[in-house]
Amino acid sequence: MTRKLISSGSEFEALIGYSRAVVDDNWVFVSGTTGYDYNTMTISDDVTAQAEQCMVNIQQALEQANCNMTDIVRVTYILPDRDNFEACWPVLAKWLGDIRPAATMYEARLMNDEMKIEIEVTAKK
Repeated sequence: MTRKLISSGSEFEALIGYSRAVVDDNWVFVSGTTGYDYNTMTISDDVTAQAEQCMVNIQQALEQANCNMTDIVRVTYILPDRDNFEACWPVLAKWLGDIRPAATMYEARLMNDEMKIEIEVTAKK
């Protein structure tokens, strides 16, 4: 069994004790991913822009795992305001519309109030 830990470089990974993603054999588990742009350490105020950045961050983690977006089999969306979810649908359809993974959406508070969406995925190579 092979196990590989993938980091985004976020300070939270070391502070909390988790990895951006974990590869375990053919499975890739990507942690809840927010809309932070890790190159600039900024986050947009717009939920759709955050959803787009979440997907970019997820794609980068999957690439480090030698995986791609078409390998996603499960996705979970977490939003502090469920009324914002529909605004994200065009972004999510762009990234996952042809893949159509199993999906769940929760309404829950996130770590910081500036975070408007968090997305986690599971992929199988």
